[in-house]
Amino acid sequence: MKTGSRDLFSAQSQGYARFRPSYPEALFDFLASRAPATGLAWDCATGNGQAAVQLAKRFREVRATDLSAAQIGVAAAHPGVSYSVAPAEASGLEDRSVDAVTVAQALHWLPLEAFYSEVRRVCRPGAVVAAWCYSLAVISPAVDPVVDQLYRGILGGYWEFDRTSVELGYRDLPFPFEPAESVPAFQLAVEWTLDHVLGYLRTWSACEAYRARTGSDPVALVSADLARAWGADLARRVEWPLHLRMGLLK
Repeated sequence: MKTGSRDLFSAQSQGYARFRPSYPEALFDFLASRAPATGLAWDCATGNGQAAVQLAKRFREVRATDLSAAQIGVAAAHPGVSYSVAPAEASGLEDRSVDAVTVAQALHWLPLEAFYSEVRRVCRPGAVVAAWCYSLAVISPAVDPVVDQLYRGILGGYWEFDRTSVELGYRDLPFPFEPAESVPAFQLAVEWTLDHVLGYLRTWSACEAYRARTGSDPVALVSADLARAWGADLARRVEWPLHLRMGLLK
């Protein structure tokens, strides 16, 4: 993904593919069930293709776009997914061809007015438009404050944009579609080792900004504290509430 002409994610594209959590199967089952058909889905700002591959299990064809050629280069291959480098506002898709549009953990990076205009152009009547995000993980009462120290303290001035939109579950962003009814709650949940958590933290865009400016690894500043808080357990359950905005194109 990029914002404007600036590429914020290519540098850590390999880590992004390796360390980011997967989205729940039930989310994609639900999206497919609410789409007017399961012909074509567009996954915008696809990153490493996590959502695109899941959509391909439920839609006949998936077009997945991202501005970052490096992200597309490490995206998960699937015969039902066609990847391309394209901006959110110029997808290259045909008029009124899309049954579902998804944006996973990326709506806050997009030029919303132009993107929504593109959504209206490419979507069929009744198409599903869904955007979701997750913020800080919940691990344990001992670990969570250390992660928060990294997030708000060390990296507080290195986030590209105000993180309020993510923390509010995108409720502050315009979303000009008819709200979908009876949307269930979803969450991400994994069993991770401490090493995997450290790898995940290093994929944060603010970590890349910190490294670029200082030449040092911000995660190293909290790794000893995290190890002490983690304790002797090999793996721990890591959970993120998933915040879903979903609407229908009328």
